[in-house]
Amino acid sequence: MNAFDYDAPLSCVIFDCDGTLVDSEVLSQMAIVEVFAHYGVVLDLQECMDNFQGGKLADVLLQTCERHHLAISLDELEPLYREKSASLFQHHLKPIEGVPDLLNMLENEGVDVCVASNGPVSKMKLTLEMTGLLPHFIGRLFSAFDTNSWKPAPDLIHYSAMNMATPLNQCLFVDDTSLGVQAGINAGIRTIYFNTGNKANIDHPLVLSVASMQELFSVMRRLPLSNGWV
Repeated sequence: MNAFDYDAPLSCVIFDCDGTLVDSEVLSQMAIVEVFAHYGVVLDLQECMDNFQGGKLADVLLQTCERHHLAISLDELEPLYREKSASLFQHHLKPIEGVPDLLNMLENEGVDVCVASNGPVSKMKLTLEMTGLLPHFIGRLFSAFDTNSWKPAPDLIHYSAMNMATPLNQCLFVDDTSLGVQAGINAGIRTIYFNTGNKANIDHPLVLSVASMQELFSVMRRLPLSNGWV
């Protein structure tokens, strides 16, 4: 596929998790700021938002150590990050506005949904359960740790579609980061850039940009929704 096809049926929507289904991106970056504050390093939250969203956590932590000349192992950093992010999620995490209604609509139409995230399945389960979204995705959480390949590589998206038994041309991928959208492009799949900020849109024939779940709802209503098992 080399362009966004409005005529191909939509049988499965593959969602990113953080920043797409759950409003966790700011909280995740706050956790990174708190982790490095623990070692006396002051990070700017906005710079973290601009540079780290969608990246592989291990790379973010280790590269930040390099920049600030810290000799701290990932075995120490990652559990501290998980602890701080879990605490922030417990008190502040919410679903992205409009997501519950969108998921209910897709379920009513017989369109399958799943999650494809760079994060581990344990984190997806935690955030989706906290926000009441997990029942939509039982047995349908796919992690880059499963494929040992992280976005922007296409493998996770291909793996998700394969596990959902849905041809790529009947899928739609939704992500809020440029790295995620690039994964969609690399996978050759119809891709929605969920761009709620002032980030530059991504100009590619496979990509449509939306600023809200209501806009995404409208896009999906233009597609022939299909139960892939019929």
